[in-house]
Order: sequence, then C-alpha cells, then structure tokens
Amino acid sequence: MNILFINGSPNKNGNTKALAEKMLKGKAYETLNLTDYRIGSYGQNFQDDQLDEVIDKMKAADVIVIGSPLYWHNICGSVRNVLDRFYGKVEQEGLSGRTLYFLFQGATPEQWMLEAGEYTMKRFAGLYGMEYGGMATNGDEALKLFKA
Repeated sequence: MNILFINGSPNKNGNTKALAEKMLKGKAYETLNLTDYRIGSYGQNFQDDQLDEVIDKMKAADVIVIGSPLYWHNICGSVRNVLDRFYGKVEQEGLSGRTLYFLFQGATPEQWMLEAGEYTMKRFAGLYGMEYGGMATNGDEALKLFKA
C-alpha cells in the first residue's frame, strides 16, 4: 500500500506531523511538505510551478493523508491553494480508488471550524472520486482513524 502524507504546515516538524506519525505509526509512508513546493494561486501561471508534481504523487498513492493546522478559522493556505488549483486541472473522479484522510489540528478550535474543514475535505474527496476515510483532530482520534 502506497501512503502519501501531505503536510500543509509551514512547521515541518510541528503538531501536524506529530498527528500523522501517530496515525501512521508502523506503516511506511512518504511525506510531502507543501512548503517545499512552488505552487501558484489559482489563475497564476509560473513556469516553475510544481503542482503537477504534487498531483502525480497523489495519483501514485493508494492512501492520501492531508494534514493542516487550523489558521484563521479554517484550512491553512498551502492546502487550500492545492484544493483550489485542482479545479480544471484534474478531471472529476480523477483520483478514484484512493482513500483520503484529513488531519486538522489547532490550539482551541471551535466545533464550527472543524465542521467547515471537514466539509471541504469531504467535498474534495467526493468530487475527485476518493473514499473519505475521516478526520482526526487529536492523537486519540488519529490512533483510531487508520487501522489498515
């Protein structure tokens, strides 16, 4: 099983990574830190844009785990940017057969913030044909989330 962890946090070794480590303990996986990639905003065209590299890694994975810190009441900018850029670049159902999990952590998120983030990830998974495996917001949830 090919597992890809996409870390949206600018702190590569922070709480988002720690949550992924708990969830994926004992499993082999690749980490992709979005801050290592140049990905323009929707509507921008840069010759050195690396979104295609991220998409190729997602297409090669069986399981995709997207991790985001909770910034300004929602998903962090680097993850949001990737989601936005999928529009028109990846066909609907283009990631079918994969399972998507979401790790979403913050200091003291309110329930509506967590619900908004999960709604976005469920819609993203559904649009591109992935099974949505669920969301974890703390270590206990992460340990229970992925048992494959």
